[in-house]
Amino acid sequence: MGPLCLAVDIGGTKLAAGLVDARGGLHAAEQVPTPVTEDSEAVWSALAELVSRVLGRVPGELAACGVGCGGPMEPGGTTVSPLNIGAWRRFPLRDRVAALVAVPTAVDNDAKALALGEWWRGAAIGRDHFLAMVVSTGIGGGLVLDGRLLDGRLGNAGHVGHVVVVPDGRPCACGAFGCLEAEASGTAVAAMCGGAAADAPLELIRRAGTLVGRAVGSVANLLDLDLAVVAGSAALGWGEPFFEAARAELDRVARLAFSRPVRIEPAGLGRDGPLVGAGALGWRLRGMGPGR
Repeated sequence: MGPLCLAVDIGGTKLAAGLVDARGGLHAAEQVPTPVTEDSEAVWSALAELVSRVLGRVPGELAACGVGCGGPMEPGGTTVSPLNIGAWRRFPLRDRVAALVAVPTAVDNDAKALALGEWWRGAAIGRDHFLAMVVSTGIGGGLVLDGRLLDGRLGNAGHVGHVVVVPDGRPCACGAFGCLEAEASGTAVAAMCGGAAADAPLELIRRAGTLVGRAVGSVANLLDLDLAVVAGSAALGWGEPFFEAARAELDRVARLAFSRPVRIEPAGLGRDGPLVGAGALGWRLRGMGPGR
């Protein structure tokens, strides 16, 4: 199998870890629920226990570690403040993980990691201008333009979940109103239907898709890209009704000659995307994977 990279994905609903080989294959993946607590160390303990179990399954050399985590965060993931993990505010994630695993460690936004994974082994192979989105507990994004993953001033480029899609709409955890995350994430849809997002009525699924298409069209008009790859448990679980509504709204919004070709596609890596993307973060430290 050769050297492996430890891949870690940190979200508001679940914590996941696995091993990614140099070809992007995923092995020994495990996940646990994210603790619902205000105690930062309780969340860390759950993550550390999960990581330790996966490390125990490494058959040979561990080359690096890559971690995708919800944002915002400070450059390089030195500290993270995920909106959907209230216990972590300026939590020193990179140093804590690096000390635990004892190999070079990269931390970045989970949707930026997804962009790398889809670029490397998914629906964006060979594409140099695209948006990758995670529609799950929250909504995040990562941007590749001119063959380069965009970081931005503090490493937070691509936060499409905080594009306003409903003026004066629902309050968002970020403090604004009508953000895509507040209107179309799994958390938002669950709140609107009073049950699990997976069981939402068709009209709410289509509404979420419409708002995602609206955001993608706006980004395409702004940044001259031609693909949006959408992943996340909510989007993939809602399936074709969600994607149909997103594509219809995209066609209505992206009307400029250069933005009309943009298309929305489900993530090619499916539910493995977040961990393969986290692995890509780690492999980049070794000069491998996409965007090196």
